Amino acid sequence: MSTFIEIIKAIIYGIVEGVTEWLPISSTGHMILLQSVMPLNVSDDFWKMFEVVIQLGAIIAVIILFFNKLWPFKRKNSFASEKDIAGERPAVKGSVWKPGALLMWAKIIAACIPAAVVGLLFDDKINELFYNPISVAIALIVVGLAFIVVESTLTKGKNSKTRRIADISWLDAIIVGIFQVFAAVFPGTSRSGATIIGGLIIGMSRKTAAEFTFFLAVPVMAGASLLKAVKFIKAGISMTGVEAAVLVSGTFTAFIVSLLVIRFLMGFIRKHDFKVFGYYRIALGALVLICGALGFIA
Repeated sequence: MSTFIEIIKAIIYGIVEGVTEWLPISSTGHMILLQSVMPLNVSDDFWKMFEVVIQLGAIIAVIILFFNKLWPFKRKNSFASEKDIAGERPAVKGSVWKPGALLMWAKIIAACIPAAVVGLLFDDKINELFYNPISVAIALIVVGLAFIVVESTLTKGKNSKTRRIADISWLDAIIVGIFQVFAAVFPGTSRSGATIIGGLIIGMSRKTAAEFTFFLAVPVMAGASLLKAVKFIKAGISMTGVEAAVLVSGTFTAFIVSLLVIRFLMGFIRKHDFKVFGYYRIALGALVLICGALGFIA
């Protein structure tokens, strides 16, 4: 019975991860808050690994939905002359780089470097200082206010100068990468929230900012998951059968929910701005602070 209950909890965690990873409301923040009110019956070491590795399900959803844009190769099927078309000589087949694919991935990697450096150097210290409900609440409110201000002033009634991923400059990529550092340091900021705000400020359209955020997630979240998994393994910690079931259930649920949420968000931002997420963040942050003051959460 206890195993069944933990799997149900893991499914709830997967739902929360799948929703909050892509909506700019902070997946890490929600996971910390959820752990405060509905903790998993697992070891502390497993929890630290689980809350990051569960993101792999969300990453796989991005890869599937945007595979044609992310995969840098295309089939080569060219003919040297009209005789080839007529079948008198075989066509040259194979894989070739898509135009602009190498440059796109180079910019994605460049944007990931600042957060990767901070994460590798200060991961344990960041966990010690900021992974608590009060820090999350403050970050939720601050970034919520930022969304409202940016959408009410900088983007209102203005045409975006960057409307396609291919139009993102090196400087744009680096600036978005710097915004991503805030999310790496302060849980509750939201990686997608920070990068979308950065993209909007420098003139990206909402669709382009969201897509670039999804693409950045692949190396960032895969790297973070790998780092946590390696630390877990190197520490020589064994995973129980219940913990293995929790990890699989949570990750698979995050994958399924992410497929739905990403599609929803891309449709939503065609007609709406991000202010609604700002209001949600402020309300949730305020609720957490009130609960903390009353002693309901620590």
